[in-house]
Amino acid sequence: MFEPCPCGSGKTYLACCGRLHSGTPARDAEELMRSRYSAFARGMTAYLQKSWAAETRPLTLALDPAQVWTGLEIERHEATGPDTAIVRFTATWRSGAQTGRMTETSRFRREGAGWVYIDGMID
Repeated sequence: MFEPCPCGSGKTYLACCGRLHSGTPARDAEELMRSRYSAFARGMTAYLQKSWAAETRPLTLALDPAQVWTGLEIERHEATGPDTAIVRFTATWRSGAQTGRMTETSRFRREGAGWVYIDGMID
């Protein structure tokens, strides 16, 4: 059965973000961003915490179960140094009859074999 990845890559979940959710390190910041979006869409708080830089990671993370993430558009992925990058994206959501969009420029850093989310500036 074809289960599309929530990140909108056009790949199956298992061939895309499912690999990262199962422990494969992200190859770049965009891949981590996509996997974090998919984790939000699937309610995977443990993965979100694990993929967050220790110095900015919240102690707890509660997601709103009524909020459904409906789309992701990556606008820019740019290396800012040998082990740092930014990703600008817009994510759309709905909660009941309400809909919205969030645009953020996120900062990432390579740690070991993978990447972590540092923080982001919401527009």
